[in-house]
Amino acid sequence: MKRVVAVTAALSIIGFIIYVMAAGFGTDPHEVPFMMKNKPAPNFIIKRLDKEGQINLADYKGKPVVLNFWATWCQPCKVEQPVLDWAAQTYGDKAVFIGIVFEDTEQNTRSFLQQNGAVYAQVFDPRSTVAVDYAVSGVPETYFINRQGIIVKKYIYPFQSPAQFTEQIQEILE
Repeated sequence: MKRVVAVTAALSIIGFIIYVMAAGFGTDPHEVPFMMKNKPAPNFIIKRLDKEGQINLADYKGKPVVLNFWATWCQPCKVEQPVLDWAAQTYGDKAVFIGIVFEDTEQNTRSFLQQNGAVYAQVFDPRSTVAVDYAVSGVPETYFINRQGIIVKKYIYPFQSPAQFTEQIQEILE
């Protein structure tokens, strides 16, 4: 009888382990659930770094918007910068591009932009309040907002090719 109980317990434990592994197989354990999909994009009014003035997201209602959160210390952000520059030059007449720097210093950012240039609007989030409103979990992260001001998707990896970016932006251009 003890042997039957032990075998049943062992099989139950093995079955549970197999179930847990199967349920998680094929999912990204690092992926953070995206709770803002299909929700209105939080508005912000924030200081520009690439030129004088501020950006008010509400001013762009009716246009697709691409928001990219980045920082100067972020190596993947530096890798994707040429792709985002290409995207802004390619799609800049169809969508608004805004880079939001957070968890960095304004001095580092200005220095970086002077050395590398700014193809699209760059703003500075000194207290990370915009990043918190958008539930940013790390950099780089890119948000795609449709013409109605709704967040359609978030891309949490660095763009490594124009094809990757083109695939992501299509939904907000329609």
